[in-house]
Amino acid sequence: MNIETAKKAPLWWEAVAAVPTRPPLAADIDVDVVIVGAGFTGLWCAYHLASLDPGLRIAVVEATHVGFGASGRNGGWCHAEYPLGHGQIAKDHGRDAALAQMRALFDSVDDVGRISAAERIDCDYAKGGVLTMARGGFQDRYAREEIEHSLSLGLTDDDVRYLDGPQAREMLNASGVVGGVWHAHGAAIHPAKLVHGLASAAERRGVKIYEKSPVTEIVDGGVVTAGGRVNADMSVLATEGFGATLPGRKRTLVPLYSLMIATEPLSDAMWSDIGLVNRPTFGDFRNLIIYGQRTADGRLAFGGRGAPYHFGSQIKDSFDFDDGVHTELVRVLTELFPQLGDIDITHRWGGALGVSRDWRPAVTIDRASGFAVAGGYVGDGVATSQLAGRTLAELIVDNDTDRTQLPWVQHSWPKWEPEPLRWFGINMGLKIAKAADRREERTGKPSRLADLGNWLRGKRR
Repeated sequence: MNIETAKKAPLWWEAVAAVPTRPPLAADIDVDVVIVGAGFTGLWCAYHLASLDPGLRIAVVEATHVGFGASGRNGGWCHAEYPLGHGQIAKDHGRDAALAQMRALFDSVDDVGRISAAERIDCDYAKGGVLTMARGGFQDRYAREEIEHSLSLGLTDDDVRYLDGPQAREMLNASGVVGGVWHAHGAAIHPAKLVHGLASAAERRGVKIYEKSPVTEIVDGGVVTAGGRVNADMSVLATEGFGATLPGRKRTLVPLYSLMIATEPLSDAMWSDIGLVNRPTFGDFRNLIIYGQRTADGRLAFGGRGAPYHFGSQIKDSFDFDDGVHTELVRVLTELFPQLGDIDITHRWGGALGVSRDWRPAVTIDRASGFAVAGGYVGDGVATSQLAGRTLAELIVDNDTDRTQLPWVQHSWPKWEPEPLRWFGINMGLKIAKAADRREERTGKPSRLADLGNWLRGKRR
């Protein structure tokens, strides 16, 4: 198993037209709402806006093609996660607010499946939950602490359960598994099929999508693209990490890279040994996140963090590939599943995700300026973007709902530090996470370096 012969492109793009198929904007237009970015956030916002008020004139402008960014490249985890953990919401806003945010995200996981079925979007949706493996005694301690903490926030056994070693290994027969946590509110999806299907569903409701129409400036009363100006009462920025390419936004959400690999389809016998029968997504309790899923066509799609932050919040196609990180993903995957040693890696890829300085996602609107924004998902954006897009739509049409009262609404992001402090701090955080994982793997004990990493991210104990 190696990366040398792998195709340098997302596996998911094999199933869709991963090129522009819609015309670019070629003249000035007037609309009610313009949305920048044809990814999950922008398209969910457009879809729900058109459903709430069919008379609205809605335009989506996209720099490349539908699903070019994180929405078409991610690990296909549709799960109810919050970057710093829901306990952080409880610390920031109280237990009731944290529970409301969790329940809203749980509903969003189901909404993705429900709307996909209603719109006949074949995105390989399988609600098998999320398994976080405990590999070794100290990770088992983390698992038990997570269960205790989740129940203290108001969740029940129907939401989250501790699994002992045999139960966890029955679900996923990976090496070293001694226990785990199973979250019910999670689904595996094919992200590119979902984002392309969502674009078509929005268009059926009258939304206009313009591809190859990069925004060069956000101005009062609209946006300017390479092909014309869009005049609008409300402008929505839904670009996640790619917003750093716009003037004045390099320090708002920084682009960090997450990379992935995918195997060839595995045999039935191999799947019988590995498990993942109901296609739960999976990871473990290490500090530098890994994530995987069993795809509908029988592959293992596996990813992780660890790629460096690039000076000046740069985004380049070449950053999607890092031989060192991709090789490390192969090492970890074969460590988890030694039987994969002779299996081919068919695809490898990466992409930028968006991270705010306080690692908190947000949904905000300023009616006076006619500007709204959502993002900062830190890679946990499939279900979160559905909730964000729907909430944005409700805010725009001035619908007061439980969602518009959630604690992340109108959260203000602090700015990232200027360079070179930003480059040094982020990459030092990555080095600390890697060092903590190496130390924990070597000693079998929790590393205090992980506490330092949490402090750098703004997570309070």
